[in-house]
Amino acid sequence: MRYQSTRGTAPELDFREVTLAGLASDGGLYIPVEWPRFTADQIADMAGLSYVETAVRVMAPFVAGSLTQDELRDLCTRAYGRFSHDAVTPLVQLDHRHFLLELFHGPTLAFKDVALQLLGLLFEKFLTGTDRHLTIVGATSGDTGSAAIDAVAGRAGIDIFMLHPKGRVSDVQRRQMTTVLAPNVHNIAIEGSFDDAQALVKAMFNDPDFSGRFHVTAVNSINWARLMAQVVYYFYAAVSFGAPAREVAFSVPTGNFGDVFAGYVAAKMGLPVAKLIVATNVNDILHRALSSGDYSAGTVTPTAAPSMDIQVSSNFERLLFDLAGRDGPALAAQMAGFESTKAMRLTNAQQQGAASLFASDRIEADDMSRAMAWAHARADEILDPHTAIGLAAAQRVALPPHVPIVTLATAHPAKFDDAVERATGIRPTLPARVGDLFDREERYDVLPATFEAITGYVAERGTPKS
Repeated sequence: MRYQSTRGTAPELDFREVTLAGLASDGGLYIPVEWPRFTADQIADMAGLSYVETAVRVMAPFVAGSLTQDELRDLCTRAYGRFSHDAVTPLVQLDHRHFLLELFHGPTLAFKDVALQLLGLLFEKFLTGTDRHLTIVGATSGDTGSAAIDAVAGRAGIDIFMLHPKGRVSDVQRRQMTTVLAPNVHNIAIEGSFDDAQALVKAMFNDPDFSGRFHVTAVNSINWARLMAQVVYYFYAAVSFGAPAREVAFSVPTGNFGDVFAGYVAAKMGLPVAKLIVATNVNDILHRALSSGDYSAGTVTPTAAPSMDIQVSSNFERLLFDLAGRDGPALAAQMAGFESTKAMRLTNAQQQGAASLFASDRIEADDMSRAMAWAHARADEILDPHTAIGLAAAQRVALPPHVPIVTLATAHPAKFDDAVERATGIRPTLPARVGDLFDREERYDVLPATFEAITGYVAERGTPKS
C-alpha cells in the first residue's frame, strides 16, 4: 500500500515510512492512494471473529509491503492483551435502538488506547535494527497524551514531548500524563488552548531547521496509523448487528474529526454505514461546516467535555481532500486560505459529498446533562460528558426506526467525575488498576505558547539525528 499527501507535492510513502513520518513534508496529511474494498462475503466472514482477528483482516491491506499478517497479528495480540475486557470494545444496549460501543477498557481509560497501544509497538518494530531515534511531539486536549505516553514510556529510541493546555484538562487526564516519570517522557503545560498546542506541533513539523535536527513524528491523529487502528471497531460493531445485511449508524463525539473519519474509511471499504453523526459541543466548527459549509474558527470555549474544546479540526482536511476529487493543489490552496484567515467555505462538491453520509449536531451543556441522566435512569449506565454528547445527538437524528444507532463511548466516566456527579448525583470511581493515581508524584513544566520556548525545551532534552 502506498500513501499520498493531501496537499499533493510530498512523495508517496509506504506504511512504514508514513508511520514514522507523521505529517507529510508539504504540510499535508497522508492518506492511502486508494481505499481497499471488501466484498459483502468478506465482511460477513468477520462474524464471530475475535477483536484481534478482526483487526488483522481490516488492517492487512493498509500495512501490505511493510508487515506480514503474522507480524500484524503478533502486534495486535500484544496491544489488545492489555485491555481489561475480553471483547476489547464491547457493545452495551441502552434501549431498543440505542447502543454504546465502549472504547475505554485500555490502560488509560479512553478510546485513544485502541490506536496508541498498537502505534507504540509499530514504532518499536520499525525502529529495530536502525540507528534512528524518534522525537515524538504531540498536542493533547486530554486523552491522547496519556494514551501515547503509556504506549511509549521507557521504550528505547523514543522521546515524547506532549503539550497540553494548562488548566483545560481534567485532573485525572493531567495526572495520567504527569505521573509517568520515565526518563523519555516530557510533559509540557502551555499557557494557551489546545488549538495553540496543535499549531505549535504543526509548526515544528514544518520548520526545516527543527525537522532537520530531529527525527520528528506524531502520535496525534495526523498520523495515519492512528486512524487505521480505529477503523477496526466500526467493523467489529457493525458485524455484531448483522452487517453487511444490516445497516448501522454511528454517533461520534469528536473535536479533531479523527475518530469519525475512521468511520468514513470503514464506509469507503464497503461497510454499510447508514449515517455518521458528528456530535460537537459549543465549539462547533464541524457542525457548522457540515450543516452550512461554514468552516471558520472562533474562540475556544472551555466546557465539561474538554477533549472537544477545539476550533481547528486537523483531520477534516483528509475528508475535504477525498471529497474534492483528491486534487492536492486545489486542497492546498483551500487550506492556505484557511490558515491565513481562519475561515473558509466548503465547495458545493464537498458539501454534497459530506451530506450523503454525515449528519451533525451541536449539543449544549443542559442537553449533555439530560443524556447522562437518561442513560443512568434508563439503563443504569454512567456516561462521561463526551459520550453523553454523542448520545444526545444520536437521540435527535432522524433515521428509519429499524436502524440501530451506536454511540461511541470514548472515555471512562471517572475521568470526568465532577461533571458526572453534577448530572447524575453519582461520583464514579477509578478502576482499581489506577486507584492510586492521586497519590503519585507529578512532573511537568509550564511554558509560554511560543515556538521559541517549545523548540528550545525540546533541543535541550531531545536526541538529535546522528
